[in-house]
Amino acid sequence: MSQQDEKPRISFGAGIYTEDGTKVGHVRGFDEHGFQVTAEDGIEGLSIEHHRAGHEFGEGELMWRCWECGEMGKLDSDIPDECPNCGTEKEDIYYWTED
Repeated sequence: MSQQDEKPRISFGAGIYTEDGTKVGHVRGFDEHGFQVTAEDGIEGLSIEHHRAGHEFGEGELMWRCWECGEMGKLDSDIPDECPNCGTEKEDIYYWTED
């Protein structure tokens, strides 16, 4: 198979870069909607407050979810350092929008 025939692959830990080559993070999880990225130090993302702003009853709410056991919880300020249900590390916890 030639390089032209090969499809790009994304795996856990793969670096994520901007078009100009600046590394902004790495892949930390996958779900049916795509993949989650852990941002590098100094990279600014949208805040939790930004996601919550303007949400009314019946709209999605930003939460955290454990990749290992599926536990979900409300965000106080950030995702927990470990899953309170199974104890897995922060790297296996990602942001989740719940309806």
